[in-house]
Amino acid sequence: MMKKIMKRTSAALLAASLMLTTVVPVIHAEEQSPPLAPSISEWAIETLNEGEKYGIYPIEWYYEDFLQEISVEKVNELLALTEKKIASLGLAKNKQYKPVSVKNDNTRGDIVKRLYNIVARYDLPVGTDAIKFMKEHNILQGSSNGLQLEKKATTQQAVLLAVRFIQSTYALAEQGAKGVAWVVEDEDTRVYLLGSIHLGTPDLYPFDQKLVKAFDEADALLVEANILDTKGLDYYTEKAMYSDGTTLKDAVAPETYAKLEKVAKLYNLPMEQLTLQKPWMLSSNLSMLATDDSFGMTPQEMAMHGIDMYFLLNAQLQQKPVIELEGMKAQVDMFDALSPEAQEQSLVAVLDNIINPSEENQSNILQEWFTSWKQGNVEEFAKSFQAMEGESSEYNEMLFGLRDEQMAKKIMNVLKEKKGTYFVVVGSGHFLGEKSIRYHLEKNGYKVKPFYQ
Repeated sequence: MMKKIMKRTSAALLAASLMLTTVVPVIHAEEQSPPLAPSISEWAIETLNEGEKYGIYPIEWYYEDFLQEISVEKVNELLALTEKKIASLGLAKNKQYKPVSVKNDNTRGDIVKRLYNIVARYDLPVGTDAIKFMKEHNILQGSSNGLQLEKKATTQQAVLLAVRFIQSTYALAEQGAKGVAWVVEDEDTRVYLLGSIHLGTPDLYPFDQKLVKAFDEADALLVEANILDTKGLDYYTEKAMYSDGTTLKDAVAPETYAKLEKVAKLYNLPMEQLTLQKPWMLSSNLSMLATDDSFGMTPQEMAMHGIDMYFLLNAQLQQKPVIELEGMKAQVDMFDALSPEAQEQSLVAVLDNIINPSEENQSNILQEWFTSWKQGNVEEFAKSFQAMEGESSEYNEMLFGLRDEQMAKKIMNVLKEKKGTYFVVVGSGHFLGEKSIRYHLEKNGYKVKPFYQ
């Protein structure tokens, strides 16, 4: 019995992070003040967007003289974290390794040599000429003024060098997160299917080059909902809050309200703000807060490291069309249509798990998913996911069933009506359940093949 209770509780906590993109707008809804304008070069945005995911520099640097000469402290921090990122690959050591001479003078050339010394200690084909290697792999890029090796590096230049270096090294080592992915095609259309986790950590990045290439070649990106759509976010905020004079206290039992007060005190949250949120919004908000510091990251940072967020931002930067399979409004309406009983049941499960955490807590399960996703281990991911499903409920019925069938129909319409290549990113659970998107595609005669063969 306790095992079943744990499953139901964990499922309530994790379902949104695996199944619904609305978890991300929850995070955005918490941000009260407009962000400052970063000081970065427009041409560098795409590479910096990639680099943000690696965890090798804080994005606060964008607001701290990013285009000015980098400090010794920042160089040391950047290179130490870059070295740690490369060390995590577990590569065999180069027994003939001899570091090239460096001056630690913060010039572009010296930073290039220090980066080279990081990779040269491993058994990879990097040669013995640091500058030549960096130029050949497009890490060191010049301008009309040449390579400017003797010039002091700006923070932006140093970061760009480190980001390109990590991308190149992972590609050279033929490593990178694989994801849970498939491909389905007919005579003139190919559709890549990638299962997402809507939260992430730097350990998931960079991705396998084959996966990135598939996305880059795609004519459009298909997602559950475009969480960068401001109209969708406005609709979310409007529907998720009480606006008729009632509050949460009017909607839930006194025992539930008392549990919320206990959690509010635990997290030092203002009750007057919490009681304006509907139970389904609170469930998402509080389940996100429960991850705070579990991975050394805030919920906001984990949301920005989500798989679909990565591809949405890249689609925007590449001016790639985004097609919604559901849309923000549809997802919000699904939540809002849950019965008061189902909404409260979900909220109680989240509150109970915060007050009395289960032995197999949310962070442990998320880590299992991250590991399986990174390895491209579909079987282990599916096994972990299916162990979480628990008993049938109105909440679970909302997440599965009809949604998967409808999304599969839209994917089939793409196969029938369009030509070219398309890249689909939806919650991994939509590909792993009993009657998932894959099930409906195969039922209609399509062969869904593993992406990595």
